[in-house]
Amino acid sequence: MEGLSPTDAILMPLFAGGALASLYFLLKWMKDPALLNKILNAYFAIFGVFSVSRLVTDMLDIGHSLIFPNRYALGGALYHVNSQQGKAVPVAGSTKDKQPRASPLPGFLAGIPLSERTRNWLWADRAMPGNKWTLKVYMHRIFAGKFKVGPHGIVGGLIGLVTVAYFNLIDKPWYLTNLLGFGFSYGALQLMSPTTFATGSLILSALFFYDIYFVFFTPMMVTVAKSLDVPIKLMFPRPPPADDPTAPVSHAMLGLGDVVLPGIMIGLALRFDLYLFYLRQQKRIPAVKSGEADTIEKPKYHSLAGRWTDHFWTHSLTGRPLWVGAKAQGSEREAPFTFPKTYFKAALVGYVLGLLATLGVMMVWNHAQPALLYLVPGVLGSLWLTALVRGEISLMWDYTEEIEDETKDDKVGQEQAPNADGKLSDDTIKRPKPQRNSSSTTDASSKSESEDKQAVDVKRIAGIRSDRQVFSLSIEAPWQLKKPLSVQTERETTAKATADGEKQDKDEQHNWAPSKAIPSQDKGAEPAGKRVRLK
Repeated sequence: MEGLSPTDAILMPLFAGGALASLYFLLKWMKDPALLNKILNAYFAIFGVFSVSRLVTDMLDIGHSLIFPNRYALGGALYHVNSQQGKAVPVAGSTKDKQPRASPLPGFLAGIPLSERTRNWLWADRAMPGNKWTLKVYMHRIFAGKFKVGPHGIVGGLIGLVTVAYFNLIDKPWYLTNLLGFGFSYGALQLMSPTTFATGSLILSALFFYDIYFVFFTPMMVTVAKSLDVPIKLMFPRPPPADDPTAPVSHAMLGLGDVVLPGIMIGLALRFDLYLFYLRQQKRIPAVKSGEADTIEKPKYHSLAGRWTDHFWTHSLTGRPLWVGAKAQGSEREAPFTFPKTYFKAALVGYVLGLLATLGVMMVWNHAQPALLYLVPGVLGSLWLTALVRGEISLMWDYTEEIEDETKDDKVGQEQAPNADGKLSDDTIKRPKPQRNSSSTTDASSKSESEDKQAVDVKRIAGIRSDRQVFSLSIEAPWQLKKPLSVQTERETTAKATADGEKQDKDEQHNWAPSKAIPSQDKGAEPAGKRVRLK
C-alpha cells in the first residue's frame, strides 16, 4: 500500500489541474474527441482487465464464503467446519447430545437431506477456491513475480477481458462504464493510504478548493467530463422529462475522484477501528519488583478478513450470539468474528449525507456541482466530531500507518496499554510521533536486509540456477500430477539404453579380425589395436 505524505497535498491539486487543463485545450484544438477517446480507452483497457478481474474475483470469494462459512450456529451450539475431515464439529454452547454433522451446508441449510454423491460434490466445491495454480515468471533484471490463480480468478479474468473488449469494440453502455469505474476505485482503495488522519485531512482540504474552482469558475471540468467517453466516472440515467418522453436519456455523473479520495479516508478509519480493537485488549501487568517496568500482555492477532460471513451465521441481526453461553464458553476460545467499526460507520454516514446533499442541490439548481464541496465536510466532519465526542482526538491525531521498527512498536504498545480498569488514560493514549530521521547505520542495515530478502525472493522464483537464468516461466498445479507415460527420467532412459545394448551384444555373435595396420605376432594373444568387424 502506497502511503501519501503532506507534500502530496500540494502536488495532487497541481498535477490534477495541469492534466485537466491539458485535456481541455486538447479537446478544443482537436474539435472531435473520437481519436482521443480511442487512445485513452486503449490505455485504460490494460488496467481495466486487471481491475475488473480483481473485483469479480473478490465478489465470487465473498459469495462462496457466504454459502460455506468456517463457523455457524445451530440449535444453540457453535460448529466449526473441518474440511479435511468432512464434518462440522460442535465446540461451544449447548454441545450436549450434539453430534458432528456431515453436511457442508451451514445453519438451517444443514437440515436439507443430501445424497452421498451430492454431499461429496459440495465438500469438493467448498475446497475449490483454495485450489490455485501457481504461475512464476522471471526475466533477468526486469521482472520476477509469483501469481496464484484459482477458479474464481480465472472466471474474473474472463469477465474482465469480455467487459473491456465489448466496451472498446462494440458499445459503451453506462453499466459497463460503472463496472470499470468500480474496478478502478476498488483497486485504488487497496493501493493508497493517507498514512495519518492529518495528512488525509490536508489532502482532502486542498482538493476541496480545487474542485470548487474548476467547476464553478472554469468550464474545464464539465467540458472534459461530457466530452470524454472513458471509464473515469460513474453514470446514472435520469428519468426523461415529462413534457418530452422521447428525449434522449441524460445521465448524472460522479467522478471517480469523488469516490476514491474520500474512500481512502474511510478505509483509514476502518483500520483505525481495528487498531483500537486490539489496543483495548492489551493488559498491563504491574512489575513484581520495584524498579522494573510493567509487562504488557498483547492479545493474539487474528485476521478478520472475510469473517463477516461467520458473523452472519453465528449472530442475530442485532449482534446477539446464537449459541448458548457464548460469553461464558466461547469468548476466551473463539477468534473474534468482527470488531466495533465506530469511526468507519461515522465516516460512511458522512459520505452518504454529503452525496445526498450533492444530488439535492444539483436537482434544485439544475447545475453541475463539485461533489467534494459536500463530501469533504461530511467525511472529515463526522470523523473529527466522533473523536471529539469520544475523547480520542490525541489518539486519532497520533495514529500512523507508517512502517516502524519492531522495537519502536513494542515501546508504543507499552505506553498505550490500558490501565487495570481497562480504560485508556490521557497518558497512555499519547502515541509518540515516529522518528523519521534514523542513523546512517540503521539505514544501511535496513537496506542490506531489504536487498538480501529481494535476492532470496528472486532466487526462489527463478529457480536453483538463478545466476544463469535469463527467462523462465513455470506453472504449478494445485494437486500432485501423475507421471505422464511419455516422460521418463534421465536415469531410467540411460538404464534402459544400457540394458538394450547388453542384450543386443549378447544375442549377436561377432566375427572380429585384427587391424591390417598392426600385424599379428602371436597367435595366442591379440595385439592391441583397432579391430575390424567382418560382415
